[in-house]
Amino acid sequence: MEVKVVSGDITKLSLGAIIVNLFEGVKSPGGATGAVDRALGGAIAQLIAEGEIKGKLNEITLIHSLGKIEPARVVVAGLGKEKDLDLRRIRGVAAEACRFLRKAGVERVGTIAHGAGTGGIDSEKAVQAVAEGTILGLYTFRKHQTKESEQGEIKEMLIVEQDESKLPQMERGCAKGIVLAEATNLARDMANEPANYMTPTDMAEVARKVAQDYGLECQVMEQEEMEQLSMGALLGVAQGSRQPPKFIILSYKGDKRSKSALGFIGKGITFDSGGISIKPSEGMEEMKGDMAGGATVIAAMRAIGQLRPKINVTGVIPATENLPSGTALKPGDILRAANGKSIEIVSTDAEGRLILADALSYARKLGLSPVIDVATLTGACRIALGDFCSGAFGNNEELIVKVIKAGEEAGECMWQMPMYEEYKELNKSDVADIKNVGKRWGGAISAAQFLAEFAEDTPWVHLDIAGTSHSDKDKAFLVKGATGVGVRTLVNLALTLAKK
Repeated sequence: MEVKVVSGDITKLSLGAIIVNLFEGVKSPGGATGAVDRALGGAIAQLIAEGEIKGKLNEITLIHSLGKIEPARVVVAGLGKEKDLDLRRIRGVAAEACRFLRKAGVERVGTIAHGAGTGGIDSEKAVQAVAEGTILGLYTFRKHQTKESEQGEIKEMLIVEQDESKLPQMERGCAKGIVLAEATNLARDMANEPANYMTPTDMAEVARKVAQDYGLECQVMEQEEMEQLSMGALLGVAQGSRQPPKFIILSYKGDKRSKSALGFIGKGITFDSGGISIKPSEGMEEMKGDMAGGATVIAAMRAIGQLRPKINVTGVIPATENLPSGTALKPGDILRAANGKSIEIVSTDAEGRLILADALSYARKLGLSPVIDVATLTGACRIALGDFCSGAFGNNEELIVKVIKAGEEAGECMWQMPMYEEYKELNKSDVADIKNVGKRWGGAISAAQFLAEFAEDTPWVHLDIAGTSHSDKDKAFLVKGATGVGVRTLVNLALTLAKK
């Protein structure tokens, strides 16, 4: 679909529908909503007076214009209480309204920049949020379905502004929103693919295509090169699968005067059976999404390649399957990671931290700093924080704050988790330098402490997205299936650091 900013009177555009808004508790609509109300002969005000329109968050009311204005329909979308308005809510309102109109078969839609008037939101950011919400909310994954969809598709979204002087900044916001949303949808596409269509080799091919299309450098290491680099942790996980592992490196050079580079690392387990420590069969099909962190990094690198910030960024994605076989890793085995540390395997289902250990070691070898890793790492984090909020762990408070702030701007909620020294005790091994699983309690923290052993003194943040990488239903700008969480957070962080 096409999303663009245009100048004009929204009531005079020939469209299938337009979207206006209302804050909860407002009795007399103003701004663009008031102008549409007057053109409709007070229909919106009458429905407010009758209690049919309340303005509650994501409330959708459809009004047929009956020829009083050019657009055939008017949707009044509730913004909730004015004091609670933020960019996350604007994205959600745009998404909910667009899905509603798609079900109604509307193909061309116009909208205003929600929150940019009386809401006090910067117009450029408001337009960006509308563009993101529209594209994210209308996402579908139908690649493997042969039956045509019964619902239509919105083909065009016009963000309408009467004041021509605001167009340049609004167009910038729209362009950025499109880049970020389409990159997020790439991550969704990858994580929604079944494991037979998204093998480590397939992930590498996506990375190569992104590099080719958006001016990045791409290197894909094969098993022999990993052996030469002593990546025993990654290769230990990979030895149970017939699919060859891949170690993917994407590089963006936006500041040729600097030798330093920001590092992103994404977990790329393209299917996780648990290995010999096999998972229960119920729900195992969801483990095709255990490479969501890797997809996030590839997609974030695509957006960075499009936005071209003045910063160097390198993305590292270790990719493999975790399967049981006669050659698979076993509980009790000892592996040696690329930095020389020995690891006792207590559970082969704690494989993500193993491949990240070698990726973190390699990131240090490259001199990447700071480093952010994104991983569907632990069910324990999902138990702690549910499906709404990702866990943030790290060894540098200033960096953690920046990552969380970048997430807030993206509408991706994160909560800082403790990293007390006492949690390191859970990973002590009697036969190796460290073991890959602590006790049941505090499992997300002991997993992060495991990774900290390989991040060492590099400023580092670990984002556990086990709960947030997947949605079980359509809600606001999320849709059922993979969410693409983390993409816009990583890009926002890169853009923030590039300003210095």
